[in-house]
Amino acid sequence: MHQKAYEQQCGAEEGRHTTTGSPVQRRGLVLFALALGTFAIGTGEFGSNGIIQLFSSSLDVSIPVATYAITAYAFGVMIGSPAITLLAARVNRRTLLLGLMGLFLAGNVLSALAPNIALLIIFRFVTGCVQGAYFGAGAVVAAYVYGPGRGGKAFATVMGGLTVATIVGSPLGTSIGQTAGWRAMYWTVVGIGVLAMLALFVWVPRTDDLRGGSVARELGALRQLNVWLMVVVAALGISSIFAVYTFIGPFITDAVGDDASLIPIALAVFGLGMAVGNYFGGRVADQFESRGLVYGYAGVLVLLVLIGMAGSNLLVLMPALFGVGATMMFAIPTIQVRLTEFAPDAPTLMGALNLAALNLANSLGAIGGAFTLQSGWGTLSTAWAGFVFTSAGLVLYALAVPHGTRTFVPVPAAK
Repeated sequence: MHQKAYEQQCGAEEGRHTTTGSPVQRRGLVLFALALGTFAIGTGEFGSNGIIQLFSSSLDVSIPVATYAITAYAFGVMIGSPAITLLAARVNRRTLLLGLMGLFLAGNVLSALAPNIALLIIFRFVTGCVQGAYFGAGAVVAAYVYGPGRGGKAFATVMGGLTVATIVGSPLGTSIGQTAGWRAMYWTVVGIGVLAMLALFVWVPRTDDLRGGSVARELGALRQLNVWLMVVVAALGISSIFAVYTFIGPFITDAVGDDASLIPIALAVFGLGMAVGNYFGGRVADQFESRGLVYGYAGVLVLLVLIGMAGSNLLVLMPALFGVGATMMFAIPTIQVRLTEFAPDAPTLMGALNLAALNLANSLGAIGGAFTLQSGWGTLSTAWAGFVFTSAGLVLYALAVPHGTRTFVPVPAAK
């Protein structure tokens, strides 16, 4: 019956649910609560990038050493999130979301109080452990609220808070940090997190339909080769986001030769592209097996060539930045849906692995871009690093990941 992107997950979920029906009366409030949580998480993640120089100076360490706090967060997502997901496999998703938000608040409070870089690194790792697990549990709750056949749209809703964070939260947090000190940025994130936790507590339904599953079921997903192939496809392909986003500042000041005041505008343009791509990508993921990923990856390859060859022109660079954000986010919901198709009994773990892949992509894009810069190939050469990674991801998807696994029949429209 439920034959779209989340057919297998819906079957697995329905097989262990004791009640039916979705709390459509409060759908908007539930989704708002989930997105507010991802907005808080995204503001803390991206806002940290904007205050590196501030806590570097305050804690009396070099900027390279200060970046370890950023790297620690990424490792928290890659290592801690799947671990938490497995350990909390049997926990009701509502309870898990509240617990994760509590850990998020603790991590940011401790970050704001950190007296030295060593403790800040530890606290950022702890905070990063929340992200993937939250997105995975949030996707399950959103899928339950939307109902069968709209899993891509559900995941896009959860991701929506993150894209808004790139447009509003990160610039706002950075500005607060520059005005009131870097610790104030983390206190601001704590305030948003408190609101998100209250919203989750009030609006996410208390229902046995959101109960967890067995650890063995979640672990079984890790034995699926196709799951790991999709993780690699995601990490390689999406790295082009970070091969561009990480170096937007140098693009503006060095390649274009314009004033640094344009950097926040360029970041916002990129974030707007991400929001648009995420919106449409969620709908395409539910209707087509591979189009979201293939079109997204292919589109970004064209835009990366454009940046590499003509990005020194601001009139070319700005639309291209919007396009890179849009095309990559267009692909991400399809990645989540395909992961869940290959492991329908472990949707929360697949959400965590998806976010782990994104953070691995973060590292790959930054490392690849740094390599091209250190090799003396010019500021815009980071786009070519992204081109290589995304090309490899697209080729791997075309040659190694099974296709034609989905059967389609009409699904009732959302009410």
